[in-house]
Amino acid sequence: MQFENKSVLITGGAAGIGRATALAFAAQGARVAVADINEDGARKTAEMIEKQGGEALAIGVDVTDAQQVDAMHDWVAEQFGRLDVAFNNAGIEGSPFVRIADYEEDMFDRVMDVNVKGVWLCMRAQVRAFLKAGGGAIVNTASVAGLVGGPNGSPYFASKHAVVGMTRAVAMEYAKKNIRVNAVCPAVIRTRMYEDSLAAKPEVGAVIESMHPVGRLGEVDEVATAVLFLAAESSSFVTGVSLPVDGGLTAN
Repeated sequence: MQFENKSVLITGGAAGIGRATALAFAAQGARVAVADINEDGARKTAEMIEKQGGEALAIGVDVTDAQQVDAMHDWVAEQFGRLDVAFNNAGIEGSPFVRIADYEEDMFDRVMDVNVKGVWLCMRAQVRAFLKAGGGAIVNTASVAGLVGGPNGSPYFASKHAVVGMTRAVAMEYAKKNIRVNAVCPAVIRTRMYEDSLAAKPEVGAVIESMHPVGRLGEVDEVATAVLFLAAESSSFVTGVSLPVDGGLTAN
């Protein structure tokens, strides 16, 4: 129960990696605030935690809206008394199989707004809260797309490189203030977003699996385990890290 009496905020908690991580934190004793633009999905995750005997809040939020983001953090601190850990997981893929010549500007703006500005706004609010509280831990969801390049979906690669860069910068800014900032960098994880992205090109699935040296996709619980490691007090000497959870994809 390494997160007993700790308060955790998770964005993008309605499904996939966010939901799995919310359940994992709750299983380790944390009080969990589950936030998502899909409020019904966030509420479902919170109900799952409560059914397992945990304490949870559900919040509908658009992470690209500064007022909503700031209000969310204020409310969580008010409800739980303080905030100890934040997992900035909200993100979108955009158009994953489209090359730059055919990519729509509106989709570029949307990807950067959610994946970059959303993480930046959340980190800003979290750092302000942690400075008052005497410290805290932030984990951002980046991607192997933030560590390497690849064809198609250039705005997604750009956005995840930005998350890695922001993670390192903010970690250095506040390392002496007991605020740790790290990122997880998953490869392809079996989620609904992944399944949806394959709907138009199902034949790509086998190719994607073969890219991972372990010969399979990752599972959401495997990412959740990495997030809890980075957020735990036992990782107090770990900050500014972008941890691949990738089945060996970036090893060569």
